[in-house]
Amino acid sequence: MPSAMNLGRLLSDTARRLPDRIGFVKGDRSLTWRELDDRVNAVVEGLRRRGLAKGDRVLVHSRNGLEMFESLWACFKLGAVWVPTNFRLTPPEVAWLARSSGARAMLYDVGFDAHVAAARADGPSLDLVVSIGAPRAGEVAYAQLLEDGAGAPDRPEDVAYDHPLWFFYTSGTTGRPKAGVLTHGQMAFVVTNHLADLMPGITEEDASLVVAPLSHGAGIHALTQVARGARNVLPSGDRLDPGEAWRLVEEHRVTNMFTVPSIVNMLVGDPAVHLHDHGSLRYVIYAGAPMYRADQKRALETLGPILVQYYGLGEVTGNITILPARLHALDDDDPNVGSCGYPRTGMEIAVTDDDGRRLAPRGTGEICVRGPAVFAGYHDNPEADAKAFRDGWFRTGDIGYLDERGFLFITGRASDMYISGGSNVYPREIEEAILTHPAIREVAVVGVPDPKWGESGVAVCVLEPGRDCTDRDVLAWIDGKLARYKWPKTVVFWDELPKSGYGKVPKSLVRERLAESAGTP
Repeated sequence: MPSAMNLGRLLSDTARRLPDRIGFVKGDRSLTWRELDDRVNAVVEGLRRRGLAKGDRVLVHSRNGLEMFESLWACFKLGAVWVPTNFRLTPPEVAWLARSSGARAMLYDVGFDAHVAAARADGPSLDLVVSIGAPRAGEVAYAQLLEDGAGAPDRPEDVAYDHPLWFFYTSGTTGRPKAGVLTHGQMAFVVTNHLADLMPGITEEDASLVVAPLSHGAGIHALTQVARGARNVLPSGDRLDPGEAWRLVEEHRVTNMFTVPSIVNMLVGDPAVHLHDHGSLRYVIYAGAPMYRADQKRALETLGPILVQYYGLGEVTGNITILPARLHALDDDDPNVGSCGYPRTGMEIAVTDDDGRRLAPRGTGEICVRGPAVFAGYHDNPEADAKAFRDGWFRTGDIGYLDERGFLFITGRASDMYISGGSNVYPREIEEAILTHPAIREVAVVGVPDPKWGESGVAVCVLEPGRDCTDRDVLAWIDGKLARYKWPKTVVFWDELPKSGYGKVPKSLVRERLAESAGTP
């Protein structure tokens, strides 16, 4: 097995090169790169003294904060596996992650005692619990780790290319979440690729605003900032406050941020965007869910040509396509409208039929990908591996097509598609059409059982504040835009759509709420 750089050395190298520059800011607290690295080395030593070693899994249930940020680097340097959760998960959900990952240690934030109790009850391998706040009986305080290891030298473990460093859990929209195994060698490629394709030219003069959970895409993004010595700025609260976000952009001259479309919509739709100078921004990167054309145009009009889109699942660590800022356009006739871009450097895309055969340009099928950014497989889940891989390709489960230039267009998730009257219907196409209605703020379309057609569509709409709209208005709006077999049979209106902790709208939750409200025909 070839050796690889321990990815924790990204922090060590930056601390040596830029020891006195600020690397982390949250509220009134700021730390230099040297201070961060010294603290991480102390935590590593404190964990070693308590028997934690290379290969052990560390479950981290915490809000975005300094300790969570440091825990990532401590696990990397220790050769352990970082297993972050979304802090909004329930105790039973966290218990599942503890058991399925085989976590030996757990770090938890203030207010999550019940999550620790559930994890301990359900995870017999959990024998070290570290509290960010005051520890309870049988626990150790994070501050104690820092004290015990103070002054420890920088000693990252030697690792192989395929040595795991992160269990990246899927968001679990269908069935139990699965742990994608990310490795030191793979992530070295991902960091390099992100810097080359997403944010070329960033340096220690840059700053990044962290507005999404570090447990997933924002954590990957943070690795790139550390590699270049760019400052990481965190809002003070647990929930996104657009006013604070724009104030921080102005105060710290923020140049980049990782977001999802729902966060972009919240930021550009808030009056605070016009009250603060955001001219320093060069890259507003969005991923993780489709961004509808109407929302994209509003963001471009508000922020200027700084949007960068990438497409990529957690299993491919975001590295499938890139649509850079220069290829975003306000002109609806631009050939790139609706595309998520072209293949990332070093990655290959194929669109295949049900038998795995490549389709010609504009042939619609499953999007498959291969290259150095693809994960090592799912932890302890051979059935999921067998389903996800075919002939060396990772099967994304997304449906789309490549045009003659190699630009990718996504038409939907395979699991979202429904069959009405024998015809395949892809909800995203319907959602795009409905969302152009000026009174519609958000929409989700799902297929439900229908005694006549097999399945039919339900469009769940959220109105813009102060606007009125009826189901007939919606259907009249899409008349001429979509073939009638694609029209939703039912249109309902809700105050809001259910969202996961990552800002996505899981269709499974929409279906569940429809059933609970007797809204399913």
